[in-house]
Amino acid sequence: MHWPKLSTQKIKLKIFEALSKNLNYRSENILGVPASFLDTDIFYDDAPFLKDAPFLSMLIANPNHIGCHTLGGEKEPIFNGTQEIEKDLIRICAEEIFGANPHSYDGYVASGGTEANIEACWIYRNYFNNEFGANTNEIALIYSQDSHYSLPKAANLLGLDSLVFSVNENDRSVNISDLEKKLLAQIASGKKYFIVNINLSTTMFGSVDDINKITNLLHLLNIHYKLHVDAAFGGFIYPFTNADSIHNFKNPHVSSITIDGHKMLQSPYGTGIFLIRKELMQYVCTEEASYVQGKDFTLCGSRSGANAGCVWMILHNHGSVGWSVKMNQLLDRTASICNGLDDMGVEYFHNPYVNIVAIKSQYISASLAKQFMLVPDNHENPEWYKIVMMPHVKPGIIDNFMNLLSNELLYKRIQP
Repeated sequence: MHWPKLSTQKIKLKIFEALSKNLNYRSENILGVPASFLDTDIFYDDAPFLKDAPFLSMLIANPNHIGCHTLGGEKEPIFNGTQEIEKDLIRICAEEIFGANPHSYDGYVASGGTEANIEACWIYRNYFNNEFGANTNEIALIYSQDSHYSLPKAANLLGLDSLVFSVNENDRSVNISDLEKKLLAQIASGKKYFIVNINLSTTMFGSVDDINKITNLLHLLNIHYKLHVDAAFGGFIYPFTNADSIHNFKNPHVSSITIDGHKMLQSPYGTGIFLIRKELMQYVCTEEASYVQGKDFTLCGSRSGANAGCVWMILHNHGSVGWSVKMNQLLDRTASICNGLDDMGVEYFHNPYVNIVAIKSQYISASLAKQFMLVPDNHENPEWYKIVMMPHVKPGIIDNFMNLLSNELLYKRIQP
């Protein structure tokens, strides 16, 4: 993968050039659009610092990126300039990070990973409905017990039955025998088509589903499926820390991918990214959106073009090499936590390519977990607490936590 690191000046010039290609609410004859620039009583459009603030300038200009701009053909002409920025962002994510062939994908910047996961399920349900005449009760959504809550949310919204398979307790690996048993039961009950979610880093554990083990079973049982990769957390770290990853578009079984900018990229909320192979977005074309030039294919409809520009800016501020260095530095710091836990005899789970460490709850007091805001797997009866090594986590915080944890464990051991 390779995209260039750009200077701050070049990034700024590129964004302002894109804004100049958009139509301007202040100077153009725009009568029919139910929107405008941001309220000038709150957002000052004449603030002198805006000339050096491309993201804030995009926010104030308020471009609407409704629709899916990778599809080509007609599109809303008002925001052509910033739409091109979004298209280049989708290209970087699809081609450079996830190995897609040029022009073999579509995608857009969504409100977040939840929307992107639901978008995938929506597309595949309609695909099976339209192409095979499937009744919705013949379609099931498959995901593991560690999957994000957006999957049961998608099943609820789309009227799909869920097949939730278990994982092994200590290493969070796929329980393939449980999946096989439940698949056979679903087939026996009349299910014919399956939407399969694969996790590229679960939210709680950082675990990664074994895609080969799952697809081998699907093929052995002659399952008709579409496969989605939920890389909302792992998408901006795992491809940079594991050169042998097969959770990408080079894998012919993968049809779509979710990634989230607001996690590892430190971009604002509202910067989820949805990627999918060509010829599939069409199944969610909203024909009723006839006033939108080019129609709408997204779940959210109107969305901020500034968010797409923000993610594009972050990626080019680092470049592919710089981003890889940053992610591997986070892994080094995560490994130091694991080494300390090993020395203390603490049981934990850690995927070596992800910056999450999940510690078994019996080793950590509730007060210590609360002091450092560790997230439990269940707030009522936690079995695990997780640490996420994000850029704001300084070595001093980790040292303090490890010292307090060591003292707690020592105190437990010397009690009669």
